Amino acid sequence: MNVKPDFNKNANHAETAPAFLSVWDIHAYYGESYIVQGISFNVHEGEILALLGRNGAGKTTTLRAIARLASPQVHKGEIWLDHQPLHRMQSYEASIAGLGLVPEDRRIISGLTVEENLQLAQIAPPIGWSLDRLYELFPRLGERRKQEGTTLSGGEQQMLAIARALARDIKVLLLDEPYEGLAPVIVDEIEKTLRIIKEQGITTILVEQNAVRALQLADRAVILDTGSIVYDGSAAEVLENESLRAEYLAI
Repeated sequence: MNVKPDFNKNANHAETAPAFLSVWDIHAYYGESYIVQGISFNVHEGEILALLGRNGAGKTTTLRAIARLASPQVHKGEIWLDHQPLHRMQSYEASIAGLGLVPEDRRIISGLTVEENLQLAQIAPPIGWSLDRLYELFPRLGERRKQEGTTLSGGEQQMLAIARALARDIKVLLLDEPYEGLAPVIVDEIEKTLRIIKEQGITTILVEQNAVRALQLADRAVILDTGSIVYDGSAAEVLENESLRAEYLAI
């Protein structure tokens, strides 16, 4: 049974805490395929949540549903961000409300420089993330600001995709497989950046196949299995629970 989360108490924890992003009883489909089957969870402001599970568990579908993309089709449920009803919004309205999605393919715009990619996304005037501040957070992008974005290395493109999301002065950062194909040293650099972003009060939901790295970074974890939640709790607890990792994460 799903219990509707609210903004005063986390339905999955005994302690009282404000919910910043609240997902309630979401059902999502691709055509006739029933992918997300009535999931509910809360995310607190400034928290890093790892959304984990095996391939096909519904992780990316959940991110896309939160971002209000046209696909998947969400047939039921509610999504609230800081008391704003995302489930009643189009994707561009959710973006204005404070959501920033970094998709797995990054979607760097061909033919535009690093700086032009950032300027295209930036609100005017920038409230919190000026170009100078973004270049301070991502020095490599500052060094390559006049270089075409699609000619950057994979790690640099991932940095650009994250910086482009931040340029909109977002409240919630949604990351889909940010470590895929990257060398461990680059993953270290991105994780360091995500910790700095957390210190700025930005809430992050991280979908990542490298579950150990994600759990080491995250405060909490939600584990999906065939479209349903099988665990919602401390990320550290998952790292310590060998049977849970083996059954649902194959690690």
